[in-house]
Amino acid sequence: MNVLVIGSGGREHAICHCLARSPRLDQLFILPGNAGTESLGTNIPGDPNDIELALSVARRENIGLTVIGPEDPLAAGMTDAFQEAGLRAFGPTAVAARLEADKAYAKQVMRQHAIPTAEARVFDDYDLARQYISTRDEPLVVKAAGLAKGKGAIVCDDPSDAIIAAEKMLRQRVFGEAGATIVVEERLEGREVSMLAIVSGRTIYLLEPAQDHKRLLDHDEGPNTGGMGAFSPTTTIDADTLHFIEEHVFVPTIDALVRENIHYCGVLYAGLMLTAAGPKVLEFNCRFGDPETQVQLPRMKTDLLDVLDAAVDGRLDQIEIEWDERHALCVVMASGGYPDKYPTGLPITGLPDDANRDDLAVFHAGTKRADGRIVTSGGRVLGVTALGDTLADARRLAYETVEQIRFEGAHYRRDLGT
Repeated sequence: MNVLVIGSGGREHAICHCLARSPRLDQLFILPGNAGTESLGTNIPGDPNDIELALSVARRENIGLTVIGPEDPLAAGMTDAFQEAGLRAFGPTAVAARLEADKAYAKQVMRQHAIPTAEARVFDDYDLARQYISTRDEPLVVKAAGLAKGKGAIVCDDPSDAIIAAEKMLRQRVFGEAGATIVVEERLEGREVSMLAIVSGRTIYLLEPAQDHKRLLDHDEGPNTGGMGAFSPTTTIDADTLHFIEEHVFVPTIDALVRENIHYCGVLYAGLMLTAAGPKVLEFNCRFGDPETQVQLPRMKTDLLDVLDAAVDGRLDQIEIEWDERHALCVVMASGGYPDKYPTGLPITGLPDDANRDDLAVFHAGTKRADGRIVTSGGRVLGVTALGDTLADARRLAYETVEQIRFEGAHYRRDLGT
């Protein structure tokens, strides 16, 4: 089977890394890919949000399955277009992807179906938002309701900070139209964990849990980012908690969509806070997480192509996924200045020669090849993932590798897995 992967980040490189191992794979194409994916298949230049381009590639290359990685083309209806053209695609339709693309809608679904989450109010008027925030005396989180590349949530220790955040979104439009509507919610306290499930209609298959680190700096300080690293499995979730999350988060969410005649096929990601009152949903995403994918998929022993193929065909209930018992840890190496302005085009040196090790992978996120060299092209540049019998073993190998890689201004957290 020929497969097309849409996207250019570390998540897509990790997906390609696993698909390339499948004996069923004939040719792999990536639109547009990066300097890492070029060794696994054929990179195709172009905009990953260009639906017509994706369709033309799928027809020209006789693609049997297209895997849509990023949220933007999903929200724009790329899956819908593929289905209308009679082509197979893994990823939810635009109406299903509203769970991620519209946080106000997601809050409404959770409220209507008693899915545990933070108390929240939705605003599109700054004066009304300011009046409400002024009545609060506890820490708050202000979120852009639309897609903001994982950076649209501002955690505020004081309501005065929340007022400033609301002004930046609603008046200054720092997130553009994504912040034209905001969600103001209580700040939850606890351990954060990511649970992802592959969903096909009513069938829900929970993946191994992972813990993501959103804050830029050590000790969970600094601004939120798209993710500075992750590890899997996490000991913060026991069997009872896992059962609660499945029964009280995933099942009612999918039931809510079924009641609206929405067929969900793809990944449903729940970002959760394990509070003293139990797990509560921070956000939903409608695709593989980044960087969670970089620690989850390397631990998947079952053929990923078989899993995704079965999900699209409605046969997911016939698949049994096996997992590597080793621990995986990913350290994200970011550009200096990220998540704000950062330089690009900086040469990268020290990348490992062996890209096919069983215990180590360097996933490219913001890279490209220029004049025969691999250079930076984004804020998050690389995700160094290592596997080990213990988390400490995985951590040791990951950081040993990170310390060998160089590019000007490289920044990474040094406390992951501690």
